[in-house]
Amino acid sequence: MPIQQLSDALIDQIAAGEVVERPASVVKELVENALDAGARRIEIATAGGGKNLIRVSDDGCGIPAGEMPLAVRRHCTSKLSGGLDAIATLGFRGEALPSIGSVGRLSLKSRAAGAAEAYEIAVEAGRPSELRPTALSRGTIIEVRDLFHAVPARLKFLKSDRAESGAITEIVRRIAIAFPGVRFELSGPDRSTAVFEAVPGDAPLPRIADVLTAEFADNAIPVDAIREDVRLRGFAGIPTYNRGNGQQQFFYINGRPVRDKMLHSALRGAYADVLARDRHPVAVLLLDLDPALVDVNVHPAKADVRFRDPGLVRGLIVGSLRQAFNEAGLRSATTNAAGLMARFRGSADPEPVTPAPRRFDGFAPGGFAAQRQAAYAAEASPYRPLDERAEAATLDRRPHELEPNSFEPATAPTRDERPAAAANHPLGAAKAQFHRNFIVSETEDGIVIVDQHAAHERLVYEALKTALHGRPLAAQLLLIPEIVDLPEDDVDRLAEQAETFARLGLAIERFGPGAVAVRETPAILGTVDCQKLVRDLADELAEAGTTDGVRGRIDHVAATIACHGSVRAGRLMKPEEMNALLRDMEATPGSGQCNHGRPTFIELKLADIEKMFGRR
Repeated sequence: MPIQQLSDALIDQIAAGEVVERPASVVKELVENALDAGARRIEIATAGGGKNLIRVSDDGCGIPAGEMPLAVRRHCTSKLSGGLDAIATLGFRGEALPSIGSVGRLSLKSRAAGAAEAYEIAVEAGRPSELRPTALSRGTIIEVRDLFHAVPARLKFLKSDRAESGAITEIVRRIAIAFPGVRFELSGPDRSTAVFEAVPGDAPLPRIADVLTAEFADNAIPVDAIREDVRLRGFAGIPTYNRGNGQQQFFYINGRPVRDKMLHSALRGAYADVLARDRHPVAVLLLDLDPALVDVNVHPAKADVRFRDPGLVRGLIVGSLRQAFNEAGLRSATTNAAGLMARFRGSADPEPVTPAPRRFDGFAPGGFAAQRQAAYAAEASPYRPLDERAEAATLDRRPHELEPNSFEPATAPTRDERPAAAANHPLGAAKAQFHRNFIVSETEDGIVIVDQHAAHERLVYEALKTALHGRPLAAQLLLIPEIVDLPEDDVDRLAEQAETFARLGLAIERFGPGAVAVRETPAILGTVDCQKLVRDLADELAEAGTTDGVRGRIDHVAATIACHGSVRAGRLMKPEEMNALLRDMEATPGSGQCNHGRPTFIELKLADIEKMFGRR
């Protein structure tokens, strides 16, 4: 077939296929244009899941009458004055309005700031109408009707009206989080009205609580860190507050909502050893950096980005979140306490109880917590009980000397000692052990129930990690080096990280073109399938640019040792042992959950217990 120039209408429809994937894509483009125009109030109305009607109204600066015909022509934009190397706006391609007009019936009304009257222009089948006066007080209104009427085949691939309405809601929610000072209203006959009021002072947490419910705000840790002019801020859910999928993970680059594999990988890395494999964290993270350091022009819908230094961004996310977890101290998700209170009530659909979270200070790296953890790592063996003499004494007791119901009360403090004990320790003073697995302690304003095995397992695990990663790991020399054939790109990546691997006990070096030789493996891993290990590391480096594979395997071995070397469920503990366990939990970062992601303790507030008994 001969080469020929495509028609303008077909060119516009091809562009629409890249930009306008579904009705939610239209809403995203129009709302981003409104935000770039400085709008403080944005109203979105839809019908038929956005297929019949999408209307976006804003109070922004508007479009001058002389520029409105250009606004609906391809490759016309006001947002690229700095070039592609410094894109500081949300929208920039100059293709959204003409692309939408090529597959739907578009109407644009606008009144520029200071203009005497408003004007309107329409686009249908890619052809703009004449500019004509209209009535509008200020801002811009864009209506899109009969989306994809010009390309009916696209309609067959859309989902139900309910599903498309849900996708639009999700887009608006994601954008609303990044702009708390803007009022968003989402309405229409195909949905219930949702309003996100503007937050005074652009405070992010009230808006996040409005979008993600107040439950997240009660279980979130603030994050604010800077590294080499890249700033990370936002909120991350504590590890025991998690979800079954990753839908509640929100990432923003200079206010732009993005879905980037590297960012999701960094978030998983930050929660690597505090979350179960089938659970997902909840987080809202915003990155602010020089637009020249990130390329947002790699995807037509601007959903993916590329960083100039992805290692810097990943390290900032992982390091900042782990430091925030350590500094937050001991916190248990309020959902755990609410669920326990509901079971006490015996209600199938209980009234939610959300006690105020307690924040414990004094756990900054290098402070008291780090000193206690280092001392624990140096002195305690993962295979040794907390008190060997107490353990021996318990085992030597005659069967008839043990309590028949496994309920061992601790020595009660005097009237003068009780307030001091509760005030000085976040986890309070141990009062009893029941069913030989759970410890009950009294705090100043409630009680705490501790899973003794899960808690001690975490303590031993953290001590092992400190001992393992605090110095180069021991390696075992292979009698015959293992040769692994790989593509040359993978060989280059592995060679660049050879020094890092060596600190973890894995010695890798080049072995001719397209191969590496493995001469040493980490001793703690025992027998290693070198072929699989090296290929997995190469794949991880290609995808995320990290060397967490070896470290993750070593941590898994440490977790297994900790699990088998910890205080077992069913073991009787003396009062001093229980209190020692509580004090070590308070001094160890990450002890709010075990290695498998389960909570190690649940806190019940006295006020909620009194409500349950009708005292309040």
